[in-house]
Amino acid sequence: MMQLSVNGEPVRIEADPATPLLWILREQLGLTGTKYGCGKALCGACTVHIDGNAVRSCSFPVAAARGRQVTTIEGLSHGRSHPVQAWIREQVPQCGYCQSGMIMAVSALLAANRAPTDADIDAAVTNICRCGTYERIRKAVHTAAALATRAGS
Repeated sequence: MMQLSVNGEPVRIEADPATPLLWILREQLGLTGTKYGCGKALCGACTVHIDGNAVRSCSFPVAAARGRQVTTIEGLSHGRSHPVQAWIREQVPQCGYCQSGMIMAVSALLAANRAPTDADIDAAVTNICRCGTYERIRKAVHTAAALATRAGS
């Protein structure tokens, strides 16, 4: 039995310590916003935050999450208050499959860099969008950065 902190709440789970965090989130905790993509930490669909850092949960063993704060897309903000809601304004998603992981990667970037350049975005957000919405993603990141600056968050 392990205790984790997920989206600010303590949870107890029973699992092999080597089980990828992704499966605990989806299967045991019902947090299905985090997606399975490649299973090899390449595509980024499974991105969550561990202590505020973007991490690919498909290759992150659940035992490594003990004593750390895990945040999923469901716990990113309450009431759609996060500046990354610019995703809606900029109409980023097409199919939407990669979007929760993309948003988690971008929100970690914006927490570390409030005014990222396109090069910063490209370096930090290595998630794959099969629909190719990268230009809209960059635009949404810049919009979110501006919203965060105006809101003082």
